[in-house]
Amino acid sequence: MDRNKHVALADAAVTRAERLAGDAETAAKGDARHKAAPLAAVGSLWAAIADSHTRIARLLPDTTPEA
Repeated sequence: MDRNKHVALADAAVTRAERLAGDAETAAKGDARHKAAPLAAVGSLWAAIADSHTRIARLLPDTTPEA
């Protein structure tokens, strides 16, 4: 995988983590409180995946053609 692919995967993972954090917050405030902790845990895992892709991307050379 090249740097751009890792950046795209990191972006997708951050988006998923953000959505899950919102879902956990909503669950914590409503009748589904029992779902809040598992949603938050999964969101945390997606945040870690995003961090991993970001760290890998930083180590790879930029292959974007200059304009």
